Amino acid sequence: MKDQQTAKKLDKKNDTEKTAYSILLAIGFSHLLNDVMQSLIPSIYPIIKDSFSLNFVQIGLITLTFQLSASVFQPFVGFYTDKKPKPFSLTIGMLFTLLGIILISFAASYEILLFAVALVGIGSSVFHPEASRVAHLASGGKRGLAQSIFQVGGNAGRSIGPLLAAIIIVPFGRMSISFFSILAILAIVILIKIGNWYKKKNQEHTSEKNNNDNIEINHTFSKQKIFFVVFILLTLIFSKYIYLACMTSFFTFYLIDKFQVSVQTSQVYLFILLASSAIGTMIGGPLSDRFGRKYIIWFSILGVSPFTILLPYANLFWTTILTIIIGVILASAFPTILVYAQELLPGKVGMIAGLFFGFAFGIAGIGSAVLGELADQTSITFIFQICSYLPLIGLITWLIPKLDISRQ
Repeated sequence: MKDQQTAKKLDKKNDTEKTAYSILLAIGFSHLLNDVMQSLIPSIYPIIKDSFSLNFVQIGLITLTFQLSASVFQPFVGFYTDKKPKPFSLTIGMLFTLLGIILISFAASYEILLFAVALVGIGSSVFHPEASRVAHLASGGKRGLAQSIFQVGGNAGRSIGPLLAAIIIVPFGRMSISFFSILAILAIVILIKIGNWYKKKNQEHTSEKNNNDNIEINHTFSKQKIFFVVFILLTLIFSKYIYLACMTSFFTFYLIDKFQVSVQTSQVYLFILLASSAIGTMIGGPLSDRFGRKYIIWFSILGVSPFTILLPYANLFWTTILTIIIGVILASAFPTILVYAQELLPGKVGMIAGLFFGFAFGIAGIGSAVLGELADQTSITFIFQICSYLPLIGLITWLIPKLDISRQ
């Protein structure tokens, strides 16, 4: 018994020594900068709706353009870099984002605005699969923690974006978005340094398997079983991101319509939602490392449903409280789902990251367009009532098996 306890302590010590926290923090901060710039797109919807005289369908199409451009290429980028890692592809992706941000500031027409948004989306499609691989490689076996650190950067960025939009863009206008190109330049500098670290790892012939050789995933699932489990996981992503599409794209309009708050005040409430999501993301990964992926997925998707169902009927005070609870619980799912899928298919880290990030972005874009059309035909409140039942899809979590994860 003592020998087993000693072995476990040594394994834990080795994991800590192998975990490259400086790289995890750097890639998480890069994710923050990346998603601050991406979050400016929905944050400025009330501004561009007035300046371009747009309806809700056109607002939804902006989200669709961004999400599709951010999703279509991701699985292919991940599949390619699984075979041929490209350490400096992160920098290239950020260059696309930089160009898109500048063009959004000076777009003279709706069509140019869509093109600019697509550039930002392409930057995202290049960034996420390879950045997720960097987090996996630097994890030292603490995969849930590594994905949480990486993804909490993104969630923090998405929460800060609306606040910065309220402080800078709303008072000074759309052209002030160009100021945020400084963030893209800073991210490029950081990503060059991360690329050098990544390149050194490749030169040392350090594979992901060897980097995490103290962990073994034991399952004998057939290809059909793996396909079925991946389908279930994507269905859970569907329920999560359609609901989030409703919240992120239309929450400001919902607050303005129902409670007559100002545009700036609505941005603050959007910040509260996204900041809560950042907290949930940070919690989800470490909890799944400790208690198991399946239990955290179950709690995150299904457990949020009572609060989403109550939200459309709450006053402004309780809307704020429910928003915080929803953000924390729902956001804890994604890092856990992603790590579960990567453990289900070891050696396919980039492809899985690209598939799940891409599907999440794509389904959110389609959902925004459909919900925009539905809001035009009915009301903003109605789409919140309909979407509130989506987390009940979390009942299917019982269909996914537990993975036997052992330390060697």
